[in-house]
Amino acid sequence: MTPSPAPSHDATADADADADANARAAVRLSRGVTATWWYTLSGIVFFEVMLVFVWATALLDRGDGFGPALTVFLGGLVWAGATVPLLLDYRNTAELTAAARRRRAIAPLAVSVVYGVVAFVVSGVWTFGVVPLLAAIVLLTWPTGVRRRVTIGVVVVVAALWFVDTRSTLQADSVSSLWLIGFFSIMLPLMSVVSVWWWDVLDTMNRARASEGRLAATQERLRVATDVHDLQGHHLQVIALQLELAERLLDADPAAALEQLRAARVSVDEARQGTRDLATRFRSASLSVELANAVDLLRAAGTLTERTADPDVDSAPGDVFGPVIRETTTNALRHGGGAWARLSLTRTGGSWRFEIANDVAAERSVDGEAGDDAGGGSGLDGIARRAADAGGALEVRPERQSFTVIVTVPATTPSATPSATEAVR
Repeated sequence: MTPSPAPSHDATADADADADANARAAVRLSRGVTATWWYTLSGIVFFEVMLVFVWATALLDRGDGFGPALTVFLGGLVWAGATVPLLLDYRNTAELTAAARRRRAIAPLAVSVVYGVVAFVVSGVWTFGVVPLLAAIVLLTWPTGVRRRVTIGVVVVVAALWFVDTRSTLQADSVSSLWLIGFFSIMLPLMSVVSVWWWDVLDTMNRARASEGRLAATQERLRVATDVHDLQGHHLQVIALQLELAERLLDADPAAALEQLRAARVSVDEARQGTRDLATRFRSASLSVELANAVDLLRAAGTLTERTADPDVDSAPGDVFGPVIRETTTNALRHGGGAWARLSLTRTGGSWRFEIANDVAAERSVDGEAGDDAGGGSGLDGIARRAADAGGALEVRPERQSFTVIVTVPATTPSATPSATEAVR
């Protein structure tokens, strides 16, 4: 019985490359979501700083002197810094228990209360005294539906206090920025809630995209497992029956037993060939699909990607360009800077020309692209051999800001096969 072949070095290298590329893509997506969160946090803190600056300016405008204005401004900076832990806890809500969130919220809320008291004492303005605590309250993690009611209540209270202040301590004839104070004071809780709501939407979409990817991978594994089970189960059952029959005939009819052993060996060969055909069917795709998959993969990793392809691209040698597209896309994910990439597969005269260009990662030298992947039948050396076997050529253009790979193959080659779509049919 012929033993099953061990996994080739090429297959292992390709699997490692795919895993590494997927990991890099996940890291880029995570970095993008993290950057969005820091934009959200910094936007809220900046609005808080602008609010206390407007308050301090209003005190100077009212003639309170430099001391009260400086107290309100510096205290406001401390208060704005104290709201950062609330925002960080909001982001990590799933990782903290309700009791832990309550304990961690005590210090920021205490700072907000102290600052509000100090601001009210030095200014006599109710808006200055209440807004710090209310703005911190809306940043707490509230159950679904409660945040909206809390926000509406906070806005109503702030608006009412501002109206009271305009009739007493912040009259228009003494404070020129009266309306600016009202705008910033009322808008701060609204802007904070909208910002964290938008972050919730983005985080939900990111989780959904990750779940969708895991589900698609699980469904694909299940489909492959089902096909492999059906194929191998049938052949193994036949082989088992043939071997059992050979065992029974061994003493009575050695010639017939030998015939059954030969038949079992043929069944093993058929099983091996069926497995190869199954693997080929799963790995085969038309070149238009290969290009679309490459673009989707790069864009999912946050790379701005452009694609150019002739209408009859599926008539190009699929057995040559299919693996080349997958390998070069993996290289772009592993070694590229992640900012942009361009792919094209066009026909020029009697040849097909595939080109992929991408920016270069800042931490990597220009030589790293070839050196990292060379050898073992993968990387640029493998692409060069594949192009040469088809009568074509590989051209590599390493530059300071970009890396370009060009593969040119004659339109008709001895190794060229019909498009994978036609083959499956």
